[in-house]
Amino acid sequence: MTTRQLPDWIDVYLDYVSNTEPAEQFKLWTAISCIAACLRRKVVLEFGALTLYPNIYVVLVAPSGGRKGTAMGPGYKMLRDLNIRMSAEATTREALIRALNISSDTHIGEAGDMYIHSSLTIYSQELTVFLGYDNKQLMSDLTDWYDCRERWTYDTKHQGTDAIINIWVNLFGATTPSLLQTTLPQDAIGGGLTSRMIFVYAPGKGGVIPRPTYKEELYVKLIHDLEQIGLMAGVFKLSPDFVDVYEAWYKQQDDHPPFDDDRLAGYLERRPNHVLKLSMIFGASESSTLILRPQHFERALRVLTAAEANMLQVFKGIGKSSLASLIARMQSIIATKRKVLYAELVNRFLHDADGFSIDKALQQMSNAGMIRTMMTGNVHTVEWIGPNPNEFYERI
Repeated sequence: MTTRQLPDWIDVYLDYVSNTEPAEQFKLWTAISCIAACLRRKVVLEFGALTLYPNIYVVLVAPSGGRKGTAMGPGYKMLRDLNIRMSAEATTREALIRALNISSDTHIGEAGDMYIHSSLTIYSQELTVFLGYDNKQLMSDLTDWYDCRERWTYDTKHQGTDAIINIWVNLFGATTPSLLQTTLPQDAIGGGLTSRMIFVYAPGKGGVIPRPTYKEELYVKLIHDLEQIGLMAGVFKLSPDFVDVYEAWYKQQDDHPPFDDDRLAGYLERRPNHVLKLSMIFGASESSTLILRPQHFERALRVLTAAEANMLQVFKGIGKSSLASLIARMQSIIATKRKVLYAELVNRFLHDADGFSIDKALQQMSNAGMIRTMMTGNVHTVEWIGPNPNEFYERI
């Protein structure tokens, strides 16, 4: 096997894109998703009764102008340069199944046997366009594909039932909080597809750089090593100390969940698998030895925990309450301005809510300790008294 040129692919990638505007989290998860796309179903982790592959479903979430597409761009170019199989940005379910069928590939295993796999990465800068509105069938398919079935069957129009062998699907997409609300049906939140997704939220771009540039001198080395990563194949071995630190964490992780919210209950159940998948990716970023060590687990946990710190921001305005969306939007305005005239709020939401709904939303926010309302003469004002809006989340 050709020698790697870089000590750690992800670190050098972050250096390559350091003079660009996206949030650091978005740059990092782009690098992670690129490695996953290259590994495909050619490496595996067998952990007791678990069999895990390095496919992940990552969704970047930020308001419009948050530089999500800018973050994803360099990774997309690298995967294209390496001819990694990717789906079209907008497609039908039937076209996506065809793309999976023709993505079938082979490699020679450690014992000299031939191994067939159907590996495909969905790389979509407009994930809501890809998913469509309330497309439950496609969401159900993506849920099935995440678990990398050895045989996935589907019905065809004219030929009965067909099957795809050793399916492997990786997903990297981006959207805005408001579009996510309109795309995902209420019953998809908390389980199914969303429990398998890692949502990475940023409130906006990471910096203001008038003339963003890439460190092009690093590109050739990054492509070289990413190609080497794509050649990796086999079973990851675990060092004894990796098993020790993982098991110690696993036994106590339920006692210290990153959040307590029904909409992410399913995610929490799959969190250990997310950590193990990320450990594989960080191990591959460093070398092709297929050995996982404690530093890979620790890095995986650290990166996932950082994403979880803002994950609940993604679901602001998504809830069973009919006021959930209105409260989330009003919260954003009041928290940003700190003090707002009541009349301004009424005018702002004149076409979205009646006076009763606005008053009820304000009352709920007041009961939660987020705001207080005041009357000075005939002037009615609403003042934000809650915590920093970037750190605040209250389940509706």
